[in-house]
Amino acid sequence: MTDKLWGGRFTQKAAQWVDQFGASIGFDQQMAQEDLEGSLAHVAMLGQQGIIPAADAATITAGLHQLQTKLAAGELHFTVANEDIHLNMEKLLTDLIGPVAGKLHTARSRNDQVATDFHLWLKHRLPELLTALTDLQTVLVEKAEAHAGTLMPGYTHLQHAQPITYGHYLMAYFEMFQRDYERFSFNQRHTDMLPLGAAALAGTTFPIDREFVAAQLGFDSLYHNSLDAVSDRDFALEFLSNAAILMQHLSRLAEELILWCTYEFNYIEMADSFATGSSIMPQKKNADFAELTRGKTGRVYGALMGLLTTMKSLPLAYNKDMQEDKEPVFDAYTTVLGSVHIFTGMLESLTVHAQKMHDATVNDFSNATELADYLATKGVPFRQAHAIVGELVLKGLQTHTALQDMPLADLQAAAPQIEADVYAELAPEAAVNRRTSLGGTAVANVQREVSRAKAIIADR
Repeated sequence: MTDKLWGGRFTQKAAQWVDQFGASIGFDQQMAQEDLEGSLAHVAMLGQQGIIPAADAATITAGLHQLQTKLAAGELHFTVANEDIHLNMEKLLTDLIGPVAGKLHTARSRNDQVATDFHLWLKHRLPELLTALTDLQTVLVEKAEAHAGTLMPGYTHLQHAQPITYGHYLMAYFEMFQRDYERFSFNQRHTDMLPLGAAALAGTTFPIDREFVAAQLGFDSLYHNSLDAVSDRDFALEFLSNAAILMQHLSRLAEELILWCTYEFNYIEMADSFATGSSIMPQKKNADFAELTRGKTGRVYGALMGLLTTMKSLPLAYNKDMQEDKEPVFDAYTTVLGSVHIFTGMLESLTVHAQKMHDATVNDFSNATELADYLATKGVPFRQAHAIVGELVLKGLQTHTALQDMPLADLQAAAPQIEADVYAELAPEAAVNRRTSLGGTAVANVQREVSRAKAIIADR
């Protein structure tokens, strides 16, 4: 017989390197607190239901509290020989209070135990991520309000398209992060489910009270199928999917910030505290933290694809493959939370070169659509107006003359419907403020959206 807690029917010991390969204690010790919380709720139920004597339940409870104290003090030491956090804790409890510790495992399996620990781990941490997203959105709203009227070029295909405001641009990311917030909020619903009581896969013959355990641990609901309870990792996949989408949003923002703090754009400047220098070029100021977040996006994508692949063909119920579920979630959580914090600080502290942004909208022909729309209001079919303005843009490019600088006679030669009032509409400020349709870039719209965003945040 081996010395494993599960080793009664085994006659041979595994080599140390085999134990090392199969052990998960190297990473699942991150769930040590959750494992103890789950055990405390479980033993309270065992005692209440008379499944084990009240005196034994009290002894086990006292031992678990001692382990919590030791864990907080950094005095617990885990070993590969005991494989995972569950068997390590059982061994530590046995060393502390003796064989009565073995009664703790009555009516449960490591299968529902690990699922419970994992649910608790994520349940405890999602609120922190939601708070971090709120902080990021708050900064975006504050900056959008301050720059509701700061003009800048809007881009499609990374080419100047139409003038917008920097505030409008920032509010686009507020909306992206709002959807992220809502996705993680919904993720809480599927995380807030108790698997404990499913045992290995089929439930248990003991008269357990799962509702009592759920209340003890603060779970809102329970799994209603024991097979599903021990085999479900949808809540982890949802988290990784949400994390991947959030990182995609951060990466897009990172890409623009990296471009905009280059010499060629010079729309913004990163604070020194969110930039680094070069070991050889003294003049360099690199947007390394934005670049690093852009790079870490692939790491989170990999975590999602890894767990999807792990789960894609597993028969019900539990399989050892599922030991691979926790590392990607642990790593992704750390990566995402850190990235959100970085962007909150980075956006809070960066300098906006408002005049540089404005100047980029003056002679870039991004008011061409204004002229086409002007002609359309004069009765010219838009397709014809588009062609007329296209020819004027070509002439302007050839003569280095912006549309607003062309003599009225030249404009009227292309389209006699053009009158002197056209020049007021070709100014970038006019182009922005005429776009008053819901969701448009007009300053008044941005201000309304800022108020709406503040109300969304205040309701949390």
